[in-house]
Amino acid sequence: MVIAARKAAGLAEAREELLRVKGDGDVHTVVANAGEPEQAEACVDETMSRFGRVDVLVNNAATNPYHGDLLDLDLPRAEKTVRVNQYGMIAWTRCAWRAWMAEHGGAVVNIASVGGLIVDPHIGYYNATKAAMLHMTRQLAYELGPRARVNAIAPGLIKTELARAVWEVREPILTAKLPLRRLGTVEDVANAALFLACDASSWMTGQTLVLDGGATALPIGVDE
Repeated sequence: MVIAARKAAGLAEAREELLRVKGDGDVHTVVANAGEPEQAEACVDETMSRFGRVDVLVNNAATNPYHGDLLDLDLPRAEKTVRVNQYGMIAWTRCAWRAWMAEHGGAVVNIASVGGLIVDPHIGYYNATKAAMLHMTRQLAYELGPRARVNAIAPGLIKTELARAVWEVREPILTAKLPLRRLGTVEDVANAALFLACDASSWMTGQTLVLDGGATALPIGVDE
């Protein structure tokens, strides 16, 4: 397994946790920025050198440097959001495809967001890039089939450290409105990703799994 991120410290922590849970195995880390195509290529090259194959690619990077109305959005932050959330997914998928999947097959799992399916105040541009990711998942499923499968996950609010400011204070209010009465966990997303990566989903491509506790089944948004 290879995991990549911008910060070495975070990678080291993730590696330790993986080894603690897994018990053994070769977990390799690479410092790379998802929005830099040359770093994506270098990471995939290093993966091929170390393991000789890329069976599964999980595109899990995202950025959201802007909160506000669409008409107040400036170009630099718009470009940064697209570069990571949209083009980054294309760049990493292209590298994995050319290095291994075009000949041997594989699975691509894109971590999008339920925001790509709804309207949400103040994060409209971020959500638009996630909606684009869902469309590109379908497009790539068509373009890369039958060799590779491409699917997406659209999580709702997940209890991560990054989102702590959103859920920590309001958790009782938010969960009271959800049909399943709880927020999502990283294990929920991981289990969905495992399903999409393995042969259990071998006849599934171009699809999106929505993990939101039933939020999008409600007549009003979970944050209303």
